Parts: sequence; C-alpha cells; structure tokens
Amino acid sequence: MSEQLLFKPFALGNIDLPSRIVMCPMTRCRTTQPGDIPNALMAEYYAQRASAGLIVSEATQISRQGQGYSFTPGIYSKAQINGWRQVTDAVHAAGGRMFLQLWHVGRMSHPSFHDGQPPVAPSALRPDAQVWIVGEDGVGRMVDCPVPRALEIAELAGIVEDFRRAAANAMAAGFDGVEIHGANGYLIDQFLRSTSNRRTDSYGGSIENRVRFLDEVAHAVVAEAGAERTGVRLAPFITARGMACPEIIPAILEAARRLTALRIAYLHLSEADWDDAPQVPDEFRHELRHRFGGAIIVAGRYDQARAEAFLKAGLADLVAFGRPFIANPDLPARFANRWPLAAFDPATLFGGDRRGYADYPCYHPG
Repeated sequence: MSEQLLFKPFALGNIDLPSRIVMCPMTRCRTTQPGDIPNALMAEYYAQRASAGLIVSEATQISRQGQGYSFTPGIYSKAQINGWRQVTDAVHAAGGRMFLQLWHVGRMSHPSFHDGQPPVAPSALRPDAQVWIVGEDGVGRMVDCPVPRALEIAELAGIVEDFRRAAANAMAAGFDGVEIHGANGYLIDQFLRSTSNRRTDSYGGSIENRVRFLDEVAHAVVAEAGAERTGVRLAPFITARGMACPEIIPAILEAARRLTALRIAYLHLSEADWDDAPQVPDEFRHELRHRFGGAIIVAGRYDQARAEAFLKAGLADLVAFGRPFIANPDLPARFANRWPLAAFDPATLFGGDRRGYADYPCYHPG
C-alpha cells in the first residue's frame, strides 16, 4: 500500500488530505420538506463516508431560482445552514473533510419550482433534458425541461451575489471549502458554450465574454471562502443535454488561465462515464496542466487501477469516485485491502428513506 499514490497525503490549498481519494458530488434528494433542509439522515450518510480524503457534497442550490430537482438541498435559508451544520459536525467528528458544491441549474429546471414561471438561462433555448420532480402523489418522475427565459443583463449581478452569499453561508455551516458547479449543463456551463449562449451583449459571443460570468462568480466566492478553499468543477467533453459546443475546449482553457490568476485550490473535471462517452485526449490534459496552477481532480469511470495510473502519469492529483461510494461507505479501506465492492440499488438513488442510502454496511472480512 505504501507504493500506491492513492493513499499518499496531499496538501489541497491549506487543507491536509490523508489520501488522494475524493467522494464525488452525487444528488440523492433526501432533504426534509418543506424547505429543502439537510437533516440527520444526511449527516449519517456523509459521516459514514468520512474516510475519503475529501468529500464534495451533493449539488446545493444557492437560491430558490437555482433549483431544478425535487428535494435537493439549499444553502440560502437559516434552516438550511443549521441543517448543513449537523452534517459538517458529523463528518468532522468522524475525522473527515468536506466542501459544499454551489449550484444554479439555469435552464435545467421546471416552472413548478418557480411559481409557474419558466426557468432562467443565458438564452431562451430549450435543453434536450429532463429533471426529477415529485408530484402531489409523492411519486418522482422525469419531466421535460421547457423553454427558459433569457436573463436580462441587469439580473446577472444578483446571481453573482447569490453565489457570494451561498459561499459565506457554507463557511458559516462549517464546511472546509466550496466548489463552484460549472459543469454538466447547468447555468455556468450554459454561459460557457455557444450552443446554449446566443447572447449579443458582454456575456456572449466571444470566448472572453462567455467566460465572464464564471470569472465574476469565482471572484465573488473567493472573496468569501478564500482562494485556498475554493474549487471549480468543469466538464469540457460532456455533450449531453444539448451542450455540444465546438469552442468549449478553448473556453475551458481560458477559464483555467483566469482561475490560475485567482489561485483557487483546484479544478474538478467531470468526465462522461457512459459506455460510448468521448475520451479525454492526453493533449488536453497536458495543456490544462500548463494553463492551471492548482490541483486537478478527475472524475468519471475510474476504478482503482485506472486512478493509480493517472496519478503516476501526473495527469491528476486526486481522483473522485461517485457510484462506488454509494454502496461502499468504506471505499478507501476496500481499495487498500483489495476487498470486493458492493453494488448499489439504482431504484433507491433519488428520494426515499435510509434504505439504499445510509444502510449499506462496511466490509467485514472473514
């Protein structure tokens, strides 16, 4: 085990991680209603997984406007802050470290979350996507996203302020840092791509303009949390939800250059994990290393062997695991001891009680 880089400590900003194993942000929809409030069940779930070098929380909406799925947590009300404090206290008591992922879904939403009004986006372009909504009958269903309303330029400063306030709330809730969600077809990603951003003002058109919104959000969040406690998640090669963009790679590299100037702690690359997903070329990985001065986390279809190979090749500093952490709360120990991995129940991913959430056992050999 001593030769495996996955288990070597790593200094992330000013936080010492005991390993390079990161728990991915994963939406699980277990909040208390009404109010989308984190609760004791969520505290139990995350504390069970505190042996990760770092936990990144499930995506958490910065405002009511930022919500796109039922029962996802917020970080804008006092009750939500207090609820998250339960979680961070439990994780820290178990010896863990945890960042909160800050989220605005943009057009990946539905009028049922916005008093019947359409979701907002850079441009009035319908995404090829669905969101999970629990109806009055208590059943969750996937529902098509409608055509969104294009944001007025005067509204953008308010959303940047929502990100800043959310970062301040996260620190008040006891998180060790925050991660800005700029990936997977959500609001910041929508600004980055020409396929979802058809604006003709200073936030659209050129790459420099399309990166502007992320740049402003990052500056606001860093002012609250500190650069050494701030990360950004990006998804350069994910094309789902109508997000294929011929200029996304130079836009991502320009964003990396600006984020280097801010000295944020890390970039977290969300890589597609389905069977025929596009491969991330090594040329891009090397160019990103050249442009970005902080740590790089990779996440996608990584198993232990592939993670170790990427670390040894210098293509990543940390590796994030999602699905394996669902049914294996003791994933680092299973990796270290070559214990078998349990499979999760896909029927219990979203919503429900502790079944398929906090009831997966640790491995007991013999």
